[in-house]
Amino acid sequence: MAGIYIHIPFCRKRCHYCDFFKSTDFSQKSRVLAGIRKELESRAAELNSEEITTIYLGGGTPSALLIDELKDLLTTIQQNYRVSATAEITMEANPDDLSQAILSAIREIGFNRLSMGVQSFAESDLKLMNRRHGVMQALQSVKWAKRAGFSNISIDLIYGLPNQTLEEWERNVRIAVELDVQHISAYNLTYHEGTVFYDRLKKGILKELPDELSLQQFELLIRLLKEAGFEHYEISNFCRPGLYSQHNSSYWKSKKYLGAGPSAHSFDLHSRRWNVSSIGKYLQGLEKDEPYYEVEVLTEQDRYNDYIITGLRTIWGISEELIKTEFSANYLLHFQDKMKKYVQSGHVLGTPEKLTLSSEGLFISDQIMADFMVVESC
Repeated sequence: MAGIYIHIPFCRKRCHYCDFFKSTDFSQKSRVLAGIRKELESRAAELNSEEITTIYLGGGTPSALLIDELKDLLTTIQQNYRVSATAEITMEANPDDLSQAILSAIREIGFNRLSMGVQSFAESDLKLMNRRHGVMQALQSVKWAKRAGFSNISIDLIYGLPNQTLEEWERNVRIAVELDVQHISAYNLTYHEGTVFYDRLKKGILKELPDELSLQQFELLIRLLKEAGFEHYEISNFCRPGLYSQHNSSYWKSKKYLGAGPSAHSFDLHSRRWNVSSIGKYLQGLEKDEPYYEVEVLTEQDRYNDYIITGLRTIWGISEELIKTEFSANYLLHFQDKMKKYVQSGHVLGTPEKLTLSSEGLFISDQIMADFMVVESC
């Protein structure tokens, strides 16, 4: 089982919080899409023996593409890879790009899961973040998606925004629940260097929300979604029973995936590969058969640390038995020492088959994962 990720590096507008690789210049769109199709064709042998169970178009803004352009990408995958008849095929979308007709067309060409960048149900928040859509567009887009036949809809939300009160955040969560979507991803705002928010923070124009209030918002999120019947299956992700994001879960479960497009990452269990974060260099590499990516072969320490920081985020946790069989003895001893510490403190729940964060551990997850990781080689 394997997945394919396609990075669409175009956005109509740059959001003030976002540090993903993207461009608002669409002049190279046709060449980039041709390059992505060429990359998919040329790399098919990498997953020759694998059944493709997930396809994910992210970005950027995939919904900024034309329907025929989206269809061509899916057709290229179908023609060059062995795609499961039940594959989860996801597209990220912004509400302002969508209409009833567009959503029906997206569903018709093969997408069966929609991930919508809503971020907030408050007009003031959307304006602050420089989002193009309004609240009514977001609400309407979800309704249209349901009418178009989408029964697996995810929405993204952001908490910890400057001046955001606990009451305002609660209103966001309750509206999301009332929309009756199948999946909610909620992320605490991070001020990434190079973004407008980061610059404004450094200049004192914005003030970071106190950690205590962000924590209260996270606690509220967990409580309200649990009461509504959602499963909290990863630190930032919640779903109706069983409706996990299969594609993202493959990252956390260390499954193979191939990433195509500028800045896209790939993983084959033994190495990581990442494409250059430059449209010009990406196109030059593909069109002139020059290098457009780098590869890093994973050491045992890399593989151990990857296993810790991906597995411990989820309800599936990490396995002491797997560490015993897959890694040398020193890694097992390090793991057991940390496990004893955090089981005793109540921050993790542990058996030989599965170690997971407790409800208390969720709130200091970064600290726990950092402690379990090996900084110097064992």
